[in-house]
Amino acid sequence: MPSCFWSEGLRACGVSVQNPRDVLSSVFGFDSFRPGQEAIVQQVLKGNSALAVFPTGSGKSLCYQLPALMLDGLTIVISPLIALMKDQVDFLQAKGVKVARLDSSLSGEEARQVYSDVRSGALKLLYVAPERISNERFFAAIEGNAISLMVIDEAHCISEWGHNFRPEYLKLSIAAKALKVERVLALTATATPAVVEDIIREFEIKPEAYVNTGFHRPNLFLSFSPTPAAQRLQVLKKRLDELPAGPTVVYVTLQKAAETVAASLVADGYPAKAYHAGMKSEQRSEIQDWFMASADGIVVATIAFGMGIDKSDIRRVFHFNLPKTLENYSQEVGRAGRDGTESHCEVLGAADDLVVLENFVFGDTPTEEAIGEFVAFILSLEDEFDISMYHLSQQTDIRPLVLGTLLTYLELEGVIKFTAPFYSEYKFKYLRAKASVLGAFKGEPGEFLRSLLAQVDEKKTWSYLNLDTAAEALGADRNRIVKAFNHLEEVGMLEVGVTGLRQGMRMVSRPSPESVTLGLVEKVRRNEEGNLQRIGQVVDLLNHEGCKTQRLLAYFGEVLEQPCGHCSYCESGTVKAIEGIDRWLSEAEQSLVDRFLQERPIGFKSAREGARFLCGIASPKTSRMRGSKGPLFGALETAPFQAVMAALAD
Repeated sequence: MPSCFWSEGLRACGVSVQNPRDVLSSVFGFDSFRPGQEAIVQQVLKGNSALAVFPTGSGKSLCYQLPALMLDGLTIVISPLIALMKDQVDFLQAKGVKVARLDSSLSGEEARQVYSDVRSGALKLLYVAPERISNERFFAAIEGNAISLMVIDEAHCISEWGHNFRPEYLKLSIAAKALKVERVLALTATATPAVVEDIIREFEIKPEAYVNTGFHRPNLFLSFSPTPAAQRLQVLKKRLDELPAGPTVVYVTLQKAAETVAASLVADGYPAKAYHAGMKSEQRSEIQDWFMASADGIVVATIAFGMGIDKSDIRRVFHFNLPKTLENYSQEVGRAGRDGTESHCEVLGAADDLVVLENFVFGDTPTEEAIGEFVAFILSLEDEFDISMYHLSQQTDIRPLVLGTLLTYLELEGVIKFTAPFYSEYKFKYLRAKASVLGAFKGEPGEFLRSLLAQVDEKKTWSYLNLDTAAEALGADRNRIVKAFNHLEEVGMLEVGVTGLRQGMRMVSRPSPESVTLGLVEKVRRNEEGNLQRIGQVVDLLNHEGCKTQRLLAYFGEVLEQPCGHCSYCESGTVKAIEGIDRWLSEAEQSLVDRFLQERPIGFKSAREGARFLCGIASPKTSRMRGSKGPLFGALETAPFQAVMAALAD
């Protein structure tokens, strides 16, 4: 129904916009709602913000797609998953819904069309990444639009207690208020009680607008068979031969492992392909399309695969390595058996995976010296300032995501205030002759454009404009320049790109650097301990002598009164426990530590820095070194980080 994509259009097509069930049937082709969907839809239509905690594959997207068609304004969907955006945009466009996405994969022409549709009010739904919601150009484009609903997918990212905390999510409630959003719908498949509490508080969600349908999936058989790494491929192939064939996902931790395991399976005649974030996007898309169409395909993948993939007939999910957290495990097994048919989920990972998982955690923790340098730099700046996250990361040797978290902590502590992120420079090329562009505008707008383009540094193909310099030279409001470029791009006169992303900030208070540093050091240590505990919770699940499903559900606050009857413990009554790993260095490993202390290859200041280097954990500093890292970089890749750090500190 191509004309029925807003409430007036639905009426014209004879669909009652007062009854969600009519829209469900006429637009989506369903006779009834799945559990929890109707309750959430009703809350949203009443004007309430809401939280839906539904298992993977249980229909969260309909909870906003349907009310979006019934509400008069724009619905903005915030999701970190480009694959999910693309799939859902294609689905809705096939239904005649005017929908678009803004992400890094769009061409300049495609982005211009999206912005044009936003300004004209033609769109019903717009999908964007969380970073874009506070982007200067994006704000200028949607300014004045009525936003009836903001949807926050993967909402657990807002909570420090969650397994995938993302600092940009903390700003979404602020953005919602600034944009005068009428209501917010938060969605997640994995939320502990502490995470739920954070989301409810942040978005002022009423008790009756929180719906949790539970995590229990009776059609999934959960098996736990920890296997030493040397025997794991053999056991995996044995399982593939024994179990009924069907689409299969094998999750691994490292990209290299994805390639190695897939190659071994292919060599033995299995229809397998590797998938990981290190591949080009075109290659990943091809593999994804192949798997979606396959009746027996096997994808060996890192966690980059599966987010937003809607394939209902996945029959087998294997964890070749231990999952990072119980949240990850729950999401990943939740991709199996969405059609309700029995499916097999098995963990083959064992204790020898723990070093790699723990080292990922240690690699994100900055040194005290780096935190001190970061704090001193920030507190030395003027009351109004801006920074390049990339350059500050290089300067302090703190990973960008961690740096963003530290800055967010400073904002929450009342030290700084984020203003708008912006690009310091626009690059553009003329799609029409410059004289033609200038001639299209008369009077004061034409004079302004002529003065603006006089500030441009013109090169052979691209021209460059520093926004701050131009604004100061012209005595003009920066926002007017941004809107001018948006308009020129929209009408097809320029192809516009941006460069030099900077985050604007304002100093709110100037406490002592020592006190701020101590507070941040404590927070990052607490985060490190929390992430290590999450790995320990995975081990606890495998070692638990009782129903595994009961144990997993209890973690998410759900009570299963009786043993499930569909896990390996309920079937056998036995547990193959994971033993602890050796936390000591061998004589050979200690000799490498001694050699490092003698050579000091790049003059590391702290034991933590040195341990990262020896364990092969990249940081902004080591990434800059490229081929000059030397033979000691990664020489202790399989050694426990804490043992290496302790040896360096002696």
